[in-house]
Amino acid sequence: MSIIKTIIFDFGDVFINLDKEGAMQNALNLFEIDALPKDLIAINTLYEQGLISTEEFVTFYTNNFPKLSKRDIINAWNYILRDFPIKRLDFLKELAQNNNYNRILLSNTNELHINWVIDRIPFYKEFKASFDQYYLSHEINLRKPNKAIYEFVLQHNNLKAEECFFVDDTKENTDAAASLGIKVWNIDETKEDVVDLFTINQHLF
Repeated sequence: MSIIKTIIFDFGDVFINLDKEGAMQNALNLFEIDALPKDLIAINTLYEQGLISTEEFVTFYTNNFPKLSKRDIINAWNYILRDFPIKRLDFLKELAQNNNYNRILLSNTNELHINWVIDRIPFYKEFKASFDQYYLSHEINLRKPNKAIYEFVLQHNNLKAEECFFVDDTKENTDAAASLGIKVWNIDETKEDVVDLFTINQHLF
């Protein structure tokens, strides 16, 4: 059995809590639609990969929904972001202090969301500094669950897949990582917490 040397963490619903259902319902109400059309999903994906700018992203929405202001769009986009329990920062800091594992953040995060986090989470710098590598999708132009993003992390850090452990709340993302030989934990944020990583996954550590 390979020894785990690197732990790769997602950000949303692993460290910071999200309200995915609430954000979706809020957007549908605001846009007065029943479901997100394909062109909106495509734009959201491009933005998350950093392939269009924040200005282009917001302008696309204001052009499509002229009743709404730029501030309306930004508030709707950031609605998903909630609180960041301090116990998760403490867990990460202890992990960094012990330094038994390489620590990597790998998140589908866009510029508006990370700016919101920087402005509102007072310990953000401390959080970021607790990682050896910190990858946000809009900065590396890659997005989960595309296999290329995992291959990028492995190659960029000279890692062996079987020596890595990946935590993510989206099954599609952990399935993609597992297909490359990475050990995974598809965390259920409704009843599990990242602080219990070693208790829940003790069979792997």
